[in-house]
This record gives sequence, structure tokens and C-alpha cells, in this order.
Amino acid sequence: MADLLGTAVAALGGQERAGQVRMAEAVADAMGSGRHLVVQAGTGTGKSLAYLVPSLLHDQRVVVATATLALQHQLVERDLPRLVEAVKDAPGKLDTSYAVLKGRSNYACLHRIREGVPDDQGALDVELPTGSLGKKILELRAWAEEEAEGGGTGERDNAPRHTDREWRQVSVNHRECLGAAKCPFGQECFAELAKEKAHRSHLVITNHSLLAIDAIEGVPMIPEYDVVVIDEAHELTTRVTQAATDELWAAEVERAARRSQRHVEGDQANDLADAADALRDAINEARPGRFERVPEQLSDALVLVRDAARACVSAFPKAEPGEAGDADAGRTQAKGAVQELFATADRMAAQSDADVLWLTEGSERMPPRLCVAPLQVWGPMRDKLLTDKTVVFTSATLMLGGDFSSVATSVGLKPSERLVDGDPVTEPSVSDHALPWRGLDVGSPFDYGRQAILYVARHLPPPGRDGLVKAQLDEIVELVDAAEGRALGLFSSRRAAEAAAEVVRERLPHLTTLAQGDAQLPELAAQFVGDPHTCLFGTLSLWQGLDVPGDTCQLVLIDRIPFPRPDDPLLSARQKAADQAGGNGFMQVAATHAALLLAQGAGRLIRSHADRGVVAILDPRLATARYGGFLKASLPPMWTTTDPAVARQALTRLAASAGD
Repeated sequence: MADLLGTAVAALGGQERAGQVRMAEAVADAMGSGRHLVVQAGTGTGKSLAYLVPSLLHDQRVVVATATLALQHQLVERDLPRLVEAVKDAPGKLDTSYAVLKGRSNYACLHRIREGVPDDQGALDVELPTGSLGKKILELRAWAEEEAEGGGTGERDNAPRHTDREWRQVSVNHRECLGAAKCPFGQECFAELAKEKAHRSHLVITNHSLLAIDAIEGVPMIPEYDVVVIDEAHELTTRVTQAATDELWAAEVERAARRSQRHVEGDQANDLADAADALRDAINEARPGRFERVPEQLSDALVLVRDAARACVSAFPKAEPGEAGDADAGRTQAKGAVQELFATADRMAAQSDADVLWLTEGSERMPPRLCVAPLQVWGPMRDKLLTDKTVVFTSATLMLGGDFSSVATSVGLKPSERLVDGDPVTEPSVSDHALPWRGLDVGSPFDYGRQAILYVARHLPPPGRDGLVKAQLDEIVELVDAAEGRALGLFSSRRAAEAAAEVVRERLPHLTTLAQGDAQLPELAAQFVGDPHTCLFGTLSLWQGLDVPGDTCQLVLIDRIPFPRPDDPLLSARQKAADQAGGNGFMQVAATHAALLLAQGAGRLIRSHADRGVVAILDPRLATARYGGFLKASLPPMWTTTDPAVARQALTRLAASAGD
């Protein structure tokens, strides 16, 4: 393994990094021993090579699951092709085959494109809508046909720019799919071809959501495997939760009823439409937010929808021999919509203690929706993933408060099961179901103590509910002025980001100030990189998804500790459950959530050995509150100050030495 890693690093023009070697050895050991591994590898370690090389050497198929499309693209379009080329002459017989596998709705559906989209009665309608929607769908259809003719993958990520609504016109979910055997285009189906390629491949690259559906929900999506590497593992519980979250609203029930009317001869489709009216009335009477106790009217409406959907599904006739494929397809897709409706209503009507149910606020674009999500995901992950597979969790941010316990617990590993290096390992008996795991921090190649300053604005007032106050805005302007732009502002709300941008534009007009929403994120990022005297202010997607090494970013501003909102239905329920179980809900849920985001946000500053700068946190609680130590221990080991003059002077020196 070490020889192959050395060969790969040399061929790619890199240098050996001690952290990368340690991680690769630990990954190889985990794969060989069957013991789980939680490994933190700082930015710049080269962690993708550190798990890809041992994966190539493992004798069984390995699945790699990422949280973001950006990392998936990096692996498939850059890291893996370069690695395969680098090791092609290595001694021994290496299986370097790999494939990408995504959920069915991520691929264009040739049947939907060629035969049409079900109308409200469930019949297939090939006619295009008028206006810009029809024009975009036509463009997507043409692209999909080109993909089919040219041997392309038909993946959504490669399609011309589009909205979710437009993509739904050229794709299907797993319930709407006819299946390869019944579909006239099954032999050339993009999703089926991707599955076939995955079955032939040694490495399968997928995402957290598909992994959750396959391993936890028990829906077979991925070819047989015994080892999975979960990159961006700090995102795993959020992505698994999202995959297990269902939504329901009255208009959806109405549409399913209309689509069923063409195929169901009895009154079942009309009964489903009546249930939709009852659900709408109940939703209009209910208050948005989490339900500690579901209102009786809403509970009755959910039972009504569930029972009506079940009866409607049973009333769909089976296909007749020799029946036209189009009629069968329209019926299959209409029935699939009602089946999905039944599953969601059944889950909500059960009002299980294992689920959290809440009602969203309505808006002009989206009606109020009922949502249901699991109270916790560590149990299913432990029972259905960790007991059957060997799992390697890796990320740059897995140690919160200086320890792995928080993240390990959230994914189903118990701190008491951790193996301490150097201690003899006692194999657990089958009866105690222990899952031994190792935690390893391989460090970072960056010298944070010399490259970065953490400035905590202890003199500012604690943040309030009314947004940024004058003292905070003054502080932002002074820091941005000292840095001559080159600032990434990470804010807890869109309103705060826009308020800060407005003040900086007014008081520092010689700088370019961008706010999230002014344009698409890739366009904003390009402009930020292109002009050094630029500030970019935004919210969550900037906290985690922006990678801008160099002089572009020498100041990261964070307006407040990113605790979850008190009215967040799921996290507030998890916090209450932790308190009721005798734990500290605030530390286990709210502080852990904040620590993870804070570490991700601060991590935007140092992206290479040459980077220098200041992380400025304008929330004095980081220095004054009891939980401040836990949060600071989750951050890279930067040199720390609470003196604003020191921070401004450092930024002024950096700005003077930066090359335009």
C-alpha cells in the first residue's frame, strides 16, 4: 500500500505527506481488520488518495459516498482518472474499474422524453407547455437524445442549466419507473446502464442519500459491497435525515386523485379528492411549527388520506395482455404517485415517537406542507450499516470540542467502544454487539499558529434577535477597510448578510461588495476571485461550499455563533429528547451543531500553505460563555486575540503585501 501510494503521489507531481501516509495505513488496516475508522484529515492532507489507494488494493468492491456534487466531480473527473493512469504499470493485477451511481431521478428518462409526461388524469401527454418552460424542456429533451446517441450518462449534472420543475418533466422517481423489463427503452435507459456499470466495477462512487436508502431503508440500490468510505462524514447525519424525510400537502393529494380517475372505475379516486379537501382544511386550521400533540382535525385528515390512498391503490386494474405500452405506463406512474402518498400519510398518521412531525409556513410559491423526519438516525445506522459493513468515516472536521465522541455517537458508534492505540484489543463476543472503532487525527500540513489569527470581538454586545447592531456593523466596516476587501462574510441569516453588504457599499464605495442572491453562486465566486478588492457576504452555502485559496480571501467574518434556531422543529425535538434521556440537550445538539458549522466556516480561510489571514468572530460569547471552550476546541489551532487593533493591523500588513 505504501509503495503504491508513493508511486501515485510521485506520478501526480506531489510530495509525500506524513498525514496522508498515516491515514492510508489506517484505512488499509480498517479494511483488513473489519474495524470501523473515524479519521480527521485537515485540508491539504490529500485524503482522497489516502482512501482511494487502499480501496484499489482491497479484494472486494468498495463504495465511496460523498455529501456534495463538487467532491463527487473531483473524484470522478480528476482524482480517479489521474490515479488510474499513475498506477497502470504498478506490479500485480489491480482492478482499477470505477463507476458513478446516483438515484434514479438524477438521470433523464427516455420513456418520459419520448412518450410524454402524465397529465392530471394520468394519461401520457407528449405536448410541450408553452413559453419558457416548454422551450427549456425541449432543450433538455434534445440534450438527452444526444446523450443517448453519443453514449453519454444522461446525468442531471451534465444537463443544460434548468430548474427542479423543468427537470421533473424529463425524469422519474423509482415509484414512477416502469422497470427495465416493461419499458420499451429499458435497454438504453441511463439509470439501468449506470447500475450495470456499477456491477462491473471495483469502486462505486455514490452519495450519502443513496447509501442511506440502500443500507438503512433496505431498498437495494448499490451492488453488493463490504466496505464503504464516507467522505464529508460531518454531513452524514444531515443527509441521512433528509433522505428519510417525507412531505405532504393538499395539492399533491388532489393531483394524485386526478391522475387516478382515468384508471380507477369506482369511487376511490373521488374519495381521495375528498380526503385532499379535508387535509387542506385541517392544515389551514393548524399552527405552523412542531406538533407536540397532533390536533384532532389534522390527525383525522391524515387517517382519511391514508385510508383513501390505500383503497385507491387496490382499485387500480392490472395490465391486460397485449395492452398498449402507453396506457400501461400512464397507469403505472399514476399508481406510483398514490403509493407514495399512502406511504407518507401512513407514516404521519402513525404519530410514532421515533418521528417528528411539523407544519411549514406557506409562501406565495409553496403552500404549507406537513413534514415528518426521524428523531434520530444513529440507531438505524448502527443496526443496518455498521453491523453489516466496515465503514471509514473521514472529513476535515470530525473532532468537536477536541474529541471524536460527538460525531461518533451521532453516526451510531459508542465512545466506550473506541480502541485506544497501544492497548490490546479484546474481540467482542457476538452477543454483546459491540462495534470496535478507532479514532485518528492525522493533523494538517498547514501551520495554523503562524498562518491564521482567530479574533474574537469580546468588546461587542451579545447578538440579539433583531439582526446586526450598529457596533457590529462598525466593526465589519473597519475590518473590511483594513483588508482592502478580500473578505468573505458568513452570516446567520440572509437579512444580516444583506444589511452588512448595504452598509459596506455605502461607507466603502471604492470596494466591490457582493451579496448572495445578487447572482448565481458560481458567478459570485468567480467575481470574488477575479477582483481582490471584493467582499462576498452570504449564508449557509458559503459556510461549507467555497474554496478560494490565495490572496482573494484574507478575512473571514462570522457574525454570530451559528446555533440552530430555537424554533427549528427537528433540532429542538432532538434537544428535548436528549434532556429527557438525562443528557445535556444544549451541548449534545445545539452546541455540537454550532461547533460543526463554526469549524467549517473558519476552514474557508486557510486552503494552501501560502494562505494568511484573520477569522473574525463578532460574537463575544465565544470568549465569555462556558460553552466557548468547547467551540474554540473545535476550530483549527489559530493564534488568538480579542484586541481589535491587533486584527486590523494584521489585515493591513497582509493587504499591503498582497499582489493585485
